[in-house]
Amino acid sequence: MTILRRRDFLKLAGAAGLSQVVPPVLAATDMDKAAKQGKVVFYANITAVSPIMKAFQEKTGIKAEYTRTASSKFLPTIQTEYGAGKLLADVVQAPRPMMQVLKDAGILAPYRSEAASDYPDWAVEDDDMTLFGVEYVSYLYNTEKVNKADAPKRYEDLAKPEWKDKIVMADPTTHASTISWLVGLKEQVFKSEDDWIEFLKALASNNPMFVASFGPTPAPVESGEKLLGISMPKYIITKAPAPLDWAPQMDQPLLGTARAIAVTKSAPRPEAARAFMDYWLSADAMGLLAEDVGEYVAAPGIHPPIDGMDKTKVRPVRDLSDEEIQKWGREFGTIFN
Repeated sequence: MTILRRRDFLKLAGAAGLSQVVPPVLAATDMDKAAKQGKVVFYANITAVSPIMKAFQEKTGIKAEYTRTASSKFLPTIQTEYGAGKLLADVVQAPRPMMQVLKDAGILAPYRSEAASDYPDWAVEDDDMTLFGVEYVSYLYNTEKVNKADAPKRYEDLAKPEWKDKIVMADPTTHASTISWLVGLKEQVFKSEDDWIEFLKALASNNPMFVASFGPTPAPVESGEKLLGISMPKYIITKAPAPLDWAPQMDQPLLGTARAIAVTKSAPRPEAARAFMDYWLSADAMGLLAEDVGEYVAAPGIHPPIDGMDKTKVRPVRDLSDEEIQKWGREFGTIFN
């Protein structure tokens, strides 16, 4: 069967003079079969999704089992189970580069959900996975020690000497998402590579404290040990009532790694898997993810309850190859040494 991408289908439909045409999906969900399959098993590395699991179970009567796997163990766990013919997961979710590895290994099954029919094109270009959000990165500040008027409002502000020894960030030599974010600034924000390099050198001269990943970045800001954290604004929600905030960026986009969800090729319960993916991509579930977890989601019109986020542009960064990650990690090691 030939599968048309959504936008191509709509173009053909328009050329044929058709109206109110629904683009094709790879398989429609059979809810009767899904209910008979009884449960769905979900592997992911995202946190705080219990409300979605509970809501799905209440809506469908299908039991939802969630296994959170740390990023470092996510791929090895799935690849080992799949290779042994014992993959328990019906649905998997992770940052897009990890999901691409699973796709290349033949572990994902094609499925496009009608729940994502209004998502932006960048979110639904791949038949084997749907992008539902962006791990958006900005900067947090301690509201008890920094006045909102003085907080950074542009990336360049992070390089001002007044923030020397007052910044925490994930290690730009080893943390893949931070490496991708910094390269994204070069490609999507700064006018020239020279301007970008100048920014990096000035940021490095502020002697930021390095931590392993985004997860530990809020703690030094909460405690007042550091005043700024290059981090994810969602922590304003998940760490509440910690003294964290951000100053909305109105003239520069926020960038981050896209998050994806997919059905596994060997899903023990394929209909339940599609039912779960349909619900996950629905406005109801995306609303929970934005409201309760502070995630930036692709579903149109839904934003986390963070000041200014409904007016801020958020864009996914380009996926870097392993070779690029290693190359830029070495480059940043030289700059931030």
